[in-house]
Amino acid sequence: MNDDEKQREKHVTGATVWLTGLPSAGKTTIAYELAARLRAGGHRTEVLDGDEIREFLSAGLGFSREDRHTNVQRIGFVAELLASNGVTALVPVIAPYADSREAVRKRHAAEGTAYVEVHVATPVDVCSERDVKGLYAKQAAGEISGLTGVDDPYEEPASPDLRIESQNQTVQQSAAALHALLIEKGLA
Repeated sequence: MNDDEKQREKHVTGATVWLTGLPSAGKTTIAYELAARLRAGGHRTEVLDGDEIREFLSAGLGFSREDRHTNVQRIGFVAELLASNGVTALVPVIAPYADSREAVRKRHAAEGTAYVEVHVATPVDVCSERDVKGLYAKQAAGEISGLTGVDDPYEEPASPDLRIESQNQTVQQSAAALHALLIEKGLA
């Protein structure tokens, strides 16, 4: 077996790493930092960004509970498909409802695909200060409603594989903690 074959064999295990949390919690920033680390280690990695998915895969869905559930299930399907084919799928998506996340976890378990749930547990006041997309300001001004964690529910994971408090550490530290967990689980 040559070095290329050894490298491919070493990295055939894929996984879905779901980063859930409020808007502006830091999910996507952490995912991209982790993706760079994983790629540097030779892992096939994709980031399934929630905003991009909404634009290209879930266009036409609104923000009702039913539509949010459908969106999460679509993303979960794509993530499992990638993971079952040796890709580490990083999924920074709010996924506000516990039952939706549990359905994704069960799909992965049924297929024998690794699934890691990470709660980016940034408090709403910190998220509203960051306000990356201006959503908190729009909600405060009455321009939008249904903002997760403000006037729409966010059900925190009861027992995530990792809880990251992004307000207490750097992006690099957050990604390093998640990378260490993946190594511990044999997924990186």
